Amino acid sequence: MMATVRLLYFASLREATGCDGETVDSDAPDLAALYAETAARHGLAWPRERLRVAADGAFARWSDPLRDGGEVAFIPPVSGG
Repeated sequence: MMATVRLLYFASLREATGCDGETVDSDAPDLAALYAETAARHGLAWPRERLRVAADGAFARWSDPLRDGGEVAFIPPVSGG
């Protein structure tokens, strides 16, 4: 089933994609597959295991299903000084 979701990118992912977010249509069964599609489309090098994922404003599991009309954020590790 196709879902339309709003993707949000933060920190180094925002720099890598060149945008802070985008709306995409995906038939990915879960958030892990959605990230795989996104990484392939943008050439992202971060392994999923190094990222956090949030759905609709709350941290989520990679195995959670996509929700049509939802908002998904991929959050890289934060480095600071």
